[in-house]
Amino acid sequence: MQHYHYIFTGSGLSALMTVYEMILSEKFNEKTILLIDENPKKTNDRTWCFWDNSTLFDEIISKKWNTALFADAEIQRNLNLKPYQYKMVRGLGFYKMVFELISNQNNIHFTNQKVLDFQELGSHCVVKTSEQSYTCNKIINSIYNPELVKLQSKYPLLQQHFIGWFIKSKEPVFNPETATFMDFSVEQRGNTRFMYVLPTSLTEALLEYTLFSKDLLAKKEYESEIENYIQNLGITDYEIIEKEQGNIPMTSYKFWKHNSKNVINIGSVGGWTKASTGYTFKNTTKKSKELVTFLSNETDFTKFHKTDKFWFYDLLFLDVLYRRNDLGSKVFTALFQKGNPTLIFKFLDEETSFWEDLQVIWKCPKTLFVRALFERFFKF
Repeated sequence: MQHYHYIFTGSGLSALMTVYEMILSEKFNEKTILLIDENPKKTNDRTWCFWDNSTLFDEIISKKWNTALFADAEIQRNLNLKPYQYKMVRGLGFYKMVFELISNQNNIHFTNQKVLDFQELGSHCVVKTSEQSYTCNKIINSIYNPELVKLQSKYPLLQQHFIGWFIKSKEPVFNPETATFMDFSVEQRGNTRFMYVLPTSLTEALLEYTLFSKDLLAKKEYESEIENYIQNLGITDYEIIEKEQGNIPMTSYKFWKHNSKNVINIGSVGGWTKASTGYTFKNTTKKSKELVTFLSNETDFTKFHKTDKFWFYDLLFLDVLYRRNDLGSKVFTALFQKGNPTLIFKFLDEETSFWEDLQVIWKCPKTLFVRALFERFFKF
């Protein structure tokens, strides 16, 4: 069996971002690295967005917005994002950038195979694919196993699930300078439901019908809601350029408990997704840098993760949404109606002081969160 220093099982965002950081560090040039995935990453299968006040990945940013709209059935608020900008990265642009960099490295290889199993055997690991087996020193896994969360009840599990259409309309109805961050004016039906709109021109936009809830919907229900929203915008003639869909786990489950000395879980299966929002890209840039720094100095993956106050904040938030999913729009409205957007985004980026935390938390419905806090203490 062929042997590598590192094998990445799965080559999604977290794996590719980590490999990208390994290359930039120049500390792994003598290490052999293999990425294994059944998906060759040659299509635009997803779109990532994040807020940022730097030039992070500007070379592949496809669109930026300086303002964002928050709305529900009663209010609309235009959010001035400065000093942040809301940025969009199309999946294919990211894949091309990273794989082009990988192609220039003699020590890094990609194979298009399905991972069937992997295990740690003392001082080394074995990865079995649909075609062959490999051995390695370390496994960096990003293949999500939903059963890890479903088989427990201590930590709630919600899904951020959506279907999106990128459309081109005959009528110039969109404002390309403003992204619609959350529009809760759609019928809630006992859940947390909103439209997310990313306009790229007067006639083009990505529209996603999104839920934070326990259960998925039939495909037709998502698409019917998108059709209704398009009609309400005054669009009578349009074509669908692309479609995308996703299902992102929202949970504070302690995935890192499953790390071992030589196997680490990253991405969604490593708890890298921001549990309270489902945002992944910005968090992954931070976690991948931390992991590469760790790999330069440590060998035991059980020492990698550290729990902080933001993990607990997310846990309480999910407790509230899990128990009262019908009140999600009210929670977000309380936060964004009068809150300072710059401070909120800083808080969601996990960069605030405790005093700043309180300024954000104080905007939330107090009764819901005090009850969640009280109930959570009895679960620890």
